[in-house]
Amino acid sequence: MFNFLPNEIKMLIDKININQLNEIRLRVDSPILVNIKGENNYLTSGGYKTCTNDYIICKSTHIQSILQNVSNNCLYSINDQLINGFITLPSGIRIGVAGEVVSVNNVIKTIKNITSLNIRIPHLIKNCSLNAFLSMVSNNQVKNTLVLSPAGAGKTTFLRDFAIQVIEKLRGINVLVADERCELWSFADNKSYLSNSIDVYSNCSKKFAFENGIRSMRPDVIITDELNFSNDTEIIENAITCGVKVVASIHANNIYDLCNKPNFKAILNKKMFDRYIVLSNSNGPGSLEGIFDENLNRISC
Repeated sequence: MFNFLPNEIKMLIDKININQLNEIRLRVDSPILVNIKGENNYLTSGGYKTCTNDYIICKSTHIQSILQNVSNNCLYSINDQLINGFITLPSGIRIGVAGEVVSVNNVIKTIKNITSLNIRIPHLIKNCSLNAFLSMVSNNQVKNTLVLSPAGAGKTTFLRDFAIQVIEKLRGINVLVADERCELWSFADNKSYLSNSIDVYSNCSKKFAFENGIRSMRPDVIITDELNFSNDTEIIENAITCGVKVVASIHANNIYDLCNKPNFKAILNKKMFDRYIVLSNSNGPGSLEGIFDENLNRISC
């Protein structure tokens, strides 16, 4: 999984339990950080520590090596991804990039002189959605549900497990995953479920996945990640009015922040979602903070 890393870093990462590793953060001339179970630590010659002077410093050559490895020595081949600020690998690992943005007539052409990488490792944590499952399902049907949490607090992991729980517990349900960023479903641990009532559109817009999926795949439920109310409200509403249930996620710290997002008031007034699931990092990623009904009344936790 980590063959794209420089050997000196890969050897140290291999000492860490991958099931606990969430992120590897590299900034030129700064200590390399590893996020273990939601907590940042310094990468060291012995593995990792929360407080130490024995940390490994990221060099510009480390960044360059990683970029060359993930692009097969041709950065142009991944430029379409760089424009969006991240690179997604076949394993599902997503590498966020930061550097000098090059624009022409306000159109982003590329990112160069990259100085920071944030390597996010996907996980399949079986049963992590069970504490909310019964609130999201009734009479063998999935309720329209919006899952919210801060970045890195387990939204995507929650959605992955919920998709699996649906096909295992609700027989005959057809699930469509709209994996716009190739992060929700595109990694090896999920492959065994692809032939069992789950269809996937990856590396395409939500609009394409929803419209083509509804027309050609007849899903009972569509699961997607990271909604943008400004762009995605219409396709969500169209799916719901077509009789397709939608389970999605969005970045928000809590219900208060959600209510302050542009265009959310219209969604709330139309009662597009029957359930709102709030997650946090309070006891590690995926901690359930509350379950709310279509009127944002708390019904659990």
